[in-house]
Amino acid sequence: MLSRRSFLNRTIGAGAYAGVAFAAQGAQPSAAQAPAVQPARRRIIVDSQVHLWLAQAPDRPWPADGPARAHLPYPFTYDKLLPLMDEAGVDRVVIVPPSWEGERNDYGMEAARKFPDRFRSMGRLLLNSPQARELLPKWLEQPGIVGVRHTFNGAQTSWLIDGTADWFWPAAAKYGIPVMTPTAGRAEAFLRVVERNPDLIFIIDHMGISEDIAKAGKLVSAVDGTVAFAKHPNVSVKLSSVPAKSAEAYPFRDMTPHIRRVFDAFGPQRCYWGTDLTAALNKSTYRQRVTHFTETLDFLSEEDKDWVMGRAILARLKWT
Repeated sequence: MLSRRSFLNRTIGAGAYAGVAFAAQGAQPSAAQAPAVQPARRRIIVDSQVHLWLAQAPDRPWPADGPARAHLPYPFTYDKLLPLMDEAGVDRVVIVPPSWEGERNDYGMEAARKFPDRFRSMGRLLLNSPQARELLPKWLEQPGIVGVRHTFNGAQTSWLIDGTADWFWPAAAKYGIPVMTPTAGRAEAFLRVVERNPDLIFIIDHMGISEDIAKAGKLVSAVDGTVAFAKHPNVSVKLSSVPAKSAEAYPFRDMTPHIRRVFDAFGPQRCYWGTDLTAALNKSTYRQRVTHFTETLDFLSEEDKDWVMGRAILARLKWT
């Protein structure tokens, strides 16, 4: 036969039993003795880089001096991305207009205008354009635009060192414009930019690693170059495009030491999860790219994950 205590424990739980026991004695449980039930907290997940683009067309030509090809042989639109986000549990995405479309910002702005709770966009700027200097003071007033992204590839490769870009860095710092750029293979040149512009909001793409560097087995030296930026508090880094750089399948364990080194150097508030989804799109699902960080990187605490998976990039880009 069940005792009164056993009955209460089995039917209403030990916590509820404590309240019943106090009531039976003519007393009420204190707040400390009867803790309130806390609602489950949901982590916001923000992808710090996804390329979106439309098809090349006569009224939408791609520059001849751009990359040889896009990530995919077909357009990748927000209509394709949104259901993938929903399936993976990704709340928001920072759109990074791809270099193969040239200096176009219209499609990213369109996505942010149509889905302001899901998208914001970086913007591309032709640094040698006569209008470029005039655009920066009101750059962040453009609907959906939260910064600038430069790649310095193709015909623009030399701009980083020949003086073409020199005016831009102090101007971006003056107007508080975040700048994302891939530093792979050029870390020393970008480090000089950061040292000369301590107020520049500078965000390193993909941990400073390119696919060529990964294939050449030069990950350690590339990460060395990235870690050198960590002493500058205005610099942060995207822990992005991991599947494309990994030689392994999910969960990409060959990349774990490199991710940890960068994370340890910069800390959770200066590291941003991101996928660069269309690079190596078929290598893993979008959901796996989320769980790679939330379930397999055991050096990240739950609070670390809150920052890395979304909170930090929202703060850096002032996306409320």
